[in-house]
Amino acid sequence: MDQDLDYLSEGLEGRCQSPVALLFDTLLRPDTDFGGSVESILTWRLQKERAIPHLVLGRNPPGGAWHSIEGSMVTLSQGEWMGLPDLQVKDWMCKKRRGLRNSRATAGDIAHYYRDYVIRKGLSHNFVSSATVTAVEWGTPKPSSPGARHPSPLFQVSGFVTAEDQSQQSFSLCARNVVLATGTSDSPARLGIPGEGLPFVHHDLSALEAATRAGTVSPTSDPVLIIGAGLSAADAVLYARHYGVPVIHAFRRPVDDPGLVFNQLPKMLYPEYHKVHQMMRERSILSPSPYEGYRSLPEHQLLLLKEDRQAVFRDPQGLQKVFGVALVLLLIGSHPDLSFLPGAGADLAVDPDQPLSAKRNPVDVDPFTYQSIHQEGLYAMGPLAGDNFVRFVQGGALAVASSLLRKEARKPP
Repeated sequence: MDQDLDYLSEGLEGRCQSPVALLFDTLLRPDTDFGGSVESILTWRLQKERAIPHLVLGRNPPGGAWHSIEGSMVTLSQGEWMGLPDLQVKDWMCKKRRGLRNSRATAGDIAHYYRDYVIRKGLSHNFVSSATVTAVEWGTPKPSSPGARHPSPLFQVSGFVTAEDQSQQSFSLCARNVVLATGTSDSPARLGIPGEGLPFVHHDLSALEAATRAGTVSPTSDPVLIIGAGLSAADAVLYARHYGVPVIHAFRRPVDDPGLVFNQLPKMLYPEYHKVHQMMRERSILSPSPYEGYRSLPEHQLLLLKEDRQAVFRDPQGLQKVFGVALVLLLIGSHPDLSFLPGAGADLAVDPDQPLSAKRNPVDVDPFTYQSIHQEGLYAMGPLAGDNFVRFVQGGALAVASSLLRKEARKPP
């Protein structure tokens, strides 16, 4: 926490663009990308006197979006990469008499692990769940009185907390620093086509889970239409096939496009995703498919959805094709919801003229503090800052904490 992170990070290379994230990951998981099993060279010691007062506001319990994912889904990252300081995932799962699946954990286990972590580490008083932030505003700091030595708080954070009886209590608090750590799954990406708002059209996997439980989709129903060529779409295919629900799987890219995530995953570690990729290769629209109940539509563009549950496509040759469907899942990615910021945070991105994107246009931050280049006291970490894997998020937390401690040290007595 007291080291020069810029200096220590110099020259490191790895699977992340953030130098501090690489530094922390190298110390915590030496040689892991080369299949090594070297133990962490970090030890942990709690120093209560150096704790920075903080409050974590989130809609979900600790663990955030992991609580919204179907519990049986396995993590993309290896289970050990999902761990937090001073409590290894394998040790936690051992005590719960659970085990990893092909070196990975289920989303349900990880959500439980994160929630349990907060309790075990005595952090519960720092977390406010069921909290929705509606506004974060800032201005030029001014002295609270003519003789005051400290400027007044820079940020005002407003919102409401939803109780179990669905009643809402508003809050407004002031802070010298604000850390944006919302992830990017709040607002699903949309196609913007006619019929996208129809009641049988959804943008998340939970709709398929609910429809399966309700019996509105089944092995004898019309197919579920899944749009997308990423891992969320693959998860939906796997879920539907597990329950024998027929699937039409459409996507705009060619199957062999190097940009497809399936072409970047090691087959040995991710056999189920490579199975989906293999299924996607089957041009079942032209010939009988070896995968009964699954039809692949590569390089097809969805044009519109009709009220009578007809989906109209344009194929690679420009011809239109129509399919009857029971349910539609548009799983084409998501965007962060920063509507609570002035201008929805557009001015904070690397390219202010383009939409904020975790992969293409993240929040522009100092790589060694994760503080916004455009607004002092405002930090962003995780996918908002371009760190899209849990194993690299913790390096961002190190950078933020180090910066905040230095600010505390500079305060006048």
